Amino acid sequence: MFSQPLLDAIAEAEALVAAAPHIETEADLAEGLQYLAGCIAGCLHLAFDYDRDHPHLQSGTGPFTKMGLDNPDTLYFGTRVVPGHEYVVRGRRGQTTDLSFQLLGGEYTDANVPPSQAAFDDRDLQVAADGSFEWRITPDAPSQLLIREVYNDWSARRGVLTVERTDTAGTAPDPVTPALLRRRYEVAGRQLVQRVKTWLAFPQWFYLNLPVNTMVAPRLTPGGLATQYSSVGHYDLGPDQAMIITLPASDAPYLGFQLGSLWYISLDYINHQTSLNGTQAQVDPDGKIRIVVAERNPGLTNWCETTGHRRGYLQFRWQRLSRELTAADGPTVAVVGADELPRVLPYHESNRISPEHWRERIALRQRQIAERMLG
Repeated sequence: MFSQPLLDAIAEAEALVAAAPHIETEADLAEGLQYLAGCIAGCLHLAFDYDRDHPHLQSGTGPFTKMGLDNPDTLYFGTRVVPGHEYVVRGRRGQTTDLSFQLLGGEYTDANVPPSQAAFDDRDLQVAADGSFEWRITPDAPSQLLIREVYNDWSARRGVLTVERTDTAGTAPDPVTPALLRRRYEVAGRQLVQRVKTWLAFPQWFYLNLPVNTMVAPRLTPGGLATQYSSVGHYDLGPDQAMIITLPASDAPYLGFQLGSLWYISLDYINHQTSLNGTQAQVDPDGKIRIVVAERNPGLTNWCETTGHRRGYLQFRWQRLSRELTAADGPTVAVVGADELPRVLPYHESNRISPEHWRERIALRQRQIAERMLG
């Protein structure tokens, strides 16, 4: 049976998910199985809708195919590129805050973070008055081409992006054969198992070795973009506790904060406020942003919902920077009783939000994500 390698891989991946050490409740397992379904869909897309000689940009992660602590503010596109062939990336700049390009020398695995062979944003390209641009690259090793559109404002208009290999442009791929389909099932299966293993192992290196309920000072993102800094941590909060994260409003064009589950994926950012960026976050009169992470609704504009996740990941990202960040640019963290928030938040009253306005805020998130994904 052609699909047997994939079926075997699904069974192996499901066993890995079911044995994950962080599972404590039936809800944790259910979330893992939902995550697995998205992984299957993503790996099928990447294996079956790809042709090495006729590349096109694919979205490997999104709201329903999550992996790698996906950023709610980012659209991800990519393809594999073959050494010795010229590729041309064309596009027209949209309204997004950042548009960045990266060549990765290999795949993420449970034992390896691939080297970044090139990483830059569109400021290094010649962008015409109408927003159009072109970038040509001839890789000298097997690589992944990654392109990110990053929104500091979810109402921004998407751009246009394409890729082609110049020696095959204008020709058609060979017809699909049974042998090719067999290989694609095998590739999808291998990718699925590796994907689950990788993102279960990755946080052990960069998050879980940190003291709980703390965040590191801003640092260049390991293996990431040349102009991106990040601050990471992990939390463990009881139902009656709240974490207050305080940082100065940034001069960086993009600032984003998000929560993630222990599956190393974003929490539901469409129907819940589990992330905030520089446009969405309220800034206090003293120039500070104060985010409250809690399960219980404190009635505050900058509440980030843990949505039933007692434990999880915390991450800030700053992008399109023109200067180095220091600890003074980063967050400080305090854990308090949820009932203490009115007393310990210096601008508590001006941060309050009514249930009606909160519902409007969530409705806006839902609408803007729908427009972004379909636009």
